[in-house]
Amino acid sequence: MPQTDTKITGVSWRDYLELCKPNVVALMILTSLIGMLLATDQMVSLDVLILGNLGIALCAGSAAAVNHIVDRQIDDKMARTHNRPIARGRIEPYQAIIFALATGVAGMAILLVYINQITAWLTLASSIGYAFVYTMYLKRATPQNIVIGGLAGAAPPLLGWTAVTGEIHYNALLLVLIIYAWTPPHFWALAIHRKDDYAKAEIPMLPVTHGEQYTKINIVLYTLLLIIITVLPFLTGMFGWLYLAGALLLGAGFLYWSLVMLLGEDDQSGMKTFKYSITYLMVLFCIMLLDHYLIETVRII
Repeated sequence: MPQTDTKITGVSWRDYLELCKPNVVALMILTSLIGMLLATDQMVSLDVLILGNLGIALCAGSAAAVNHIVDRQIDDKMARTHNRPIARGRIEPYQAIIFALATGVAGMAILLVYINQITAWLTLASSIGYAFVYTMYLKRATPQNIVIGGLAGAAPPLLGWTAVTGEIHYNALLLVLIIYAWTPPHFWALAIHRKDDYAKAEIPMLPVTHGEQYTKINIVLYTLLLIIITVLPFLTGMFGWLYLAGALLLGAGFLYWSLVMLLGEDDQSGMKTFKYSITYLMVLFCIMLLDHYLIETVRII
């Protein structure tokens, strides 16, 4: 259980790294990287590949640091987050503010100077959406917070695409739509597992306001919606049969775990579904990449 009466002093580079939520940013950069590779039939230039993802990662890390700053009081009340650097006093809020500003400005400068303006401004909009609109308002205002605010976290493949092409394409928007539909069942599975924490922190997550059973039904429905949406890139000709088979197989796995949550008695099913959802997204985007290069190889032959 979190202990609110003692604070730990002393700071290391690992604390600043933790401010950036590196695991979350890593998943974002994977989808951004694949968005870059899907945007062209040619090789992506090394400077765009490196500097584009670096700029996006720095901006995402800056937004994550703002999340730590804003949520420091509720983080201290939750078992999952009570050991975060600001909540435990290892980093002072003013230090985190300076860090967030420095990383955000550095990321925007890289994108503006070395990539292009549309990627920079879309990245800024995504960061503001997560750090301020979601964290400061939606998270505390409505149980639909993750549905409304999920668009900010769904942007990375679009950012990768525009970094290469300089334009918004409907295929990139389909990638955004997939992550947008994936976010609610992914996050609600964790919210069910941590329902008591959210209730204690007075955060109106769906399991807290509407109960676990209602949330589980919504997870199943959103998973079905996600499966339908993942078929769209095949129907538009963006991907071929390899992608379709992979998407349906992965979707069946997601649906299985959502039904286990709905119908089963396993107290750990929420966390198991949450972990599977991360694997689902990573593997799905890797299959996209394999399918993309398979199609290009066939065309060349």
